[in-house]
This record gives sequence, C-alpha cells and structure tokens, in this order.
Amino acid sequence: MAEGFQVGVTRDFLKPDGSLIFGDIGLNLLGDAPDIHWEFLTENASELRSEQVQLYDALLLFGPRVTARTLEGTSRLTIVARFGVGYDQVDLDACTNHGVALTITPDGVRRPVAVSAITFILALAHKLLIKDRLTRTGRWTERGDYMGQGLTGRVLGVIGFGNIGRDLCSLARPFALRTLVYDPYADRSNVTTAGIELVDLDWLLGQADFVCICCALTPETYHLIDGQRLALMKPSAYLINVARGPIIDQTALTKAVREGHIAGAGLDVFEHEPIDPSDPLLSLENVILSPHAICWTDECFSGNGRSACQSILDVAAGRIPRNVVNREVLCHPQFVERLRAYGARASTT
Repeated sequence: MAEGFQVGVTRDFLKPDGSLIFGDIGLNLLGDAPDIHWEFLTENASELRSEQVQLYDALLLFGPRVTARTLEGTSRLTIVARFGVGYDQVDLDACTNHGVALTITPDGVRRPVAVSAITFILALAHKLLIKDRLTRTGRWTERGDYMGQGLTGRVLGVIGFGNIGRDLCSLARPFALRTLVYDPYADRSNVTTAGIELVDLDWLLGQADFVCICCALTPETYHLIDGQRLALMKPSAYLINVARGPIIDQTALTKAVREGHIAGAGLDVFEHEPIDPSDPLLSLENVILSPHAICWTDECFSGNGRSACQSILDVAAGRIPRNVVNREVLCHPQFVERLRAYGARASTT
C-alpha cells in the first residue's frame, strides 16, 4: 500500500494537450497539505475500472461513471468527491455498501448555473443568435421579422427550488419577472419569504413565459416534461434546461418546437451526450444549445474545486466532510474505521 493519503484525479479535467481546462481546481490545496499525494489517473475512461481506483483513498471525480463494478474489491477508497452537483453517473447504493462517501459541490455551482439560466433567458428573449446570423449573412432587411420579447411583467417558472433554483429567483428579481416555483419538497415558509409563488406544475407550465428546469434527475423526474406537459405551455413560451437532459422527453420537445407549440428552447443538457450530429434538434434555429458546459467559467471551476478538495482534506484529517449525499454511509463500519485511522495518522504528522 502506498504511503500517505492517496488521491486519484480523473483525467477529463485535462485538455488534449495535457493542460487543465481551467487552471484552478483546488489541486494546490491538496499539494500543500502534508502527507497527501495526488495524481491524475493514467487513462480516460467513461466508466472507472476497479484496478484504477484500488490504490486510492479518495477520488476527485469529474465525468466518468462509478459503478458497482468500479468498487469491486476496493478496501481503501473512502470518498468520491464529485466535481459538481449531479451524481447520476455514480451508483450511490454501491458507494454506501462499500463504505464510500459521495460528496458534491453545491456552493460551487449555485451562482454559475443560475447565471447560465439567466443567459439563456436573455438570449432567447432577444433572439440573440438569430440576429447574429442575420448580421453575419447580410440579412438586415429581415430584422423586423424577429421581434424580441421584453421581460417586465413576464412570468418565470422555476422547476426545483434547491440552491440553484433559489439563486435564479433572486437574480431574476431586478428584471421585474413574476416568479412561479414548482417543487413538491420545498419548504413553503422559505418560498413565501422569498416573495415567490409555490404552484402546481401544470399551472406553472400554462402560465410561464420562461420555464427553467433546475431539479435533480431522479426516477420521479425522468421525462417530467413530456409531450402532454409541453402541450400545456404557451406558444410564446421558452423551455430552458440547465439540470439533466432526461428530465425532458427530447423527441417530444423537438416536435413541439418544430410545430410551433412553444417558441423555442435553451438546452445545456441532452438525453444522450454528446448529442448525435444528425439529431433533428440541431436544425432548429429557435433553439440555443450548449455542450453541457454553459456554466464552465473560472468561477465555477474554482468554486467546485475548492469545495471538492476541502471534502477530501476533511476525510484525510479524520473529519466528516460537508455535502455528503449518502448520509447513511457515516454509520458504515468500514467508513467509520477508515476515518478514525486517517484522524489518528493526521494527528501524528
């Protein structure tokens, strides 16, 4: 077994030339800590293999899947620190069964993703990309055919009132948007305090000019927005997704946009990623698309990195980290034993 606390970092943080996508992902926090050693995994993989992770106490995870097969035979791994808030690529039950804590970084993505939703709203309302194409192709005489939509008094519908949804509602306030929220788990007192209306999903879809999806992907939210629910939206309304692709039935969305049942969409995520180059969604000019990266900014990567690396530092010091998803793992005998051993070792270094 390697000496010290060993951290594996997935290689998808790197560009093809070997440099970091963004320079600051918190690795300096790990490098400056005594008795902690980190390295990039030797190869990229869509699903991590057991032999890739067995020598590590912690994983800093970006995109690869962590499955039950990944964790087979592992006796050392104690934390998977997910860089971001989505964890649908991680088998949560397998982590818990192996005594592995999964942490996420809500503080790092809250503002960048909320700003991304506002970016989509503004670009769609002003038909920004269409007007860009008119300008580049010398079609100035057509500009009157693409009148934008003012925001004052319009209705914003937010699906999901977690960290990102709440921040989006706050950012939308200066635009004088009326804000509706659907979240069956929201604390009604918090929603009322924020001056926001908590409503039924179907009512929200029928009233909103901009519908923003900010909820997690779960069995309950898979295809939450299907053909029937898209039919409830106004023909002038836009659908925005900065959460996870499968929350929307993408085939139904393409049909709804193409046939004019809704005005358009802004999508950072898709049912299957990367999206197939032949997907008919790509041919629609009133849809703005981003490759699951619209919130990729220095602010986002720095915030996520610091949060994820701090979780790793906490475990290395024998402390329970913040933002543990599978809280039941905190009582798992293997997790408790490893955490105690890390704390004892840290006290002597």
